[in-house]
Amino acid sequence: SRYLLSIASLSLIITTLRDPMAMERANLLNMAKLSIKGLIESALSFGRTLDSDYPPLQQFFVVMEHCLKHGLRVKKSFLGFNKSLWGPLELVEKLCPEAAEISASVRDLPGLKTPLGRARAWLRLALMQKRLADYLRLLITRKDLLSDFYENSALMLEEEGAVIVGLLVGLNVIDANLCVKGEDLDSQVSKNNIIKLQEENQQLRSENTLILLKTQQHLELTQGDVSVERDTYKQSRQGLDEMYNEVRRQLKEECQLRQDVENELVVQVSMKQEMELAMKLLEKDIHEKQDTLIGLRQQLDEVKAINVEMYQKMQVQAHTHRHIIQQLETDLKIEREWRQTLQNDLHRERDSVAQLSTEALQINGLKKEFHRLQDENVQLKTICEDQEKALEELGSKLSESKLKIEDIKEANKALQGGQVWLKDKEATHCKLCEKEFSISRRKHHCRNCGEIFCNSCSDNELPLPASPKPVRVCDTCHALLLQRCSSNPT
Repeated sequence: SRYLLSIASLSLIITTLRDPMAMERANLLNMAKLSIKGLIESALSFGRTLDSDYPPLQQFFVVMEHCLKHGLRVKKSFLGFNKSLWGPLELVEKLCPEAAEISASVRDLPGLKTPLGRARAWLRLALMQKRLADYLRLLITRKDLLSDFYENSALMLEEEGAVIVGLLVGLNVIDANLCVKGEDLDSQVSKNNIIKLQEENQQLRSENTLILLKTQQHLELTQGDVSVERDTYKQSRQGLDEMYNEVRRQLKEECQLRQDVENELVVQVSMKQEMELAMKLLEKDIHEKQDTLIGLRQQLDEVKAINVEMYQKMQVQAHTHRHIIQQLETDLKIEREWRQTLQNDLHRERDSVAQLSTEALQINGLKKEFHRLQDENVQLKTICEDQEKALEELGSKLSESKLKIEDIKEANKALQGGQVWLKDKEATHCKLCEKEFSISRRKHHCRNCGEIFCNSCSDNELPLPASPKPVRVCDTCHALLLQRCSSNPT
């Protein structure tokens, strides 16, 4: 197994040396590991919020920029050929709607003029939002979209990109406070950072060559050990075959003895198995109870902390509850008074319902009487048909004559009192409410003023000088006559 592992590692190193893009990816991966590890350790050791001037943070952004630029396709423009990071980063807005806020903020920054500056601002805002790893993970999963911006052997399309995205998750423990507006992100990275990165790259290349030499030496030693072990295995195999034949003969002799011993030990073995099973169940039960006890202790501590917090909140809310209780008491008094009035109204409604029920019983009795009279009417109808026709003619003439007599009497009374008696044909609307007369709304003369009113506006009766008996008067005359009577009691 060691031999196979050494061969696999050697083949991996040889393929890395043959492919320059793979070598670059490996170097960028090592640089990203060092940068992220140094940034996390320094930030945790200082225990403060990082700002834009922090050197490890600047180095991290330079490394990330190189990682994102690796294998980026060259695009033509009016000014020549360039590599733009802003194109693939804009895809995150389509894949994750939450990133739209960052993209909009980058576009709204007044000082950014180049796509490179927008890409740098996007990286800083994503780091402050603690979503840089999530956004880049969504981006590397869509290799069909990234293939428009990167070449086939680019870092973002290979496994190294996924490893770097996994390392970026550790940056979520860091709080960064970066001022994007004040920085000149359109300009290139300082020469000192580039020189440092070149030195680190050269150092990594020298380390890779040393690792390759050590691996080759280890491979030669492993091949020698494998040949020696193979020779010793062949020699030991012959001796083992002879020993195996001797042991097999002894085994046949001891099988009979073992059969007898096994028959004797069957009972003891069964008892031992039962005891072992019982012990295992007991140990399992003890471990489960210990785990539950630890969980209960943790829950008890959490409950104690929650109780202390709730007690403090209750003390704070006690004052507000008292004020609310006083307000509720006043509201309760008002509600009781309102309830008392409602109860009084309910008693009145019940009385009216009882009265209506008695009237309903009377109506039922009248209904029965009506049905009985209908039966009699059917019997008498044939007899009274001729008489009804004559009576109808006489009744119509009699009613007309009565109405004329009443109108003449009322006109005479009005003339005696010096009032003008208005004719029925001259009035089409009520004098007071101005509602139109109809079959249901009939005309009525006021015996005091002689005008015509509806029943609701002339539903009053008072004695007049021309008529000591109470007669119909309108609401206006009724109020006027009452006022005269109160001012002149004699």
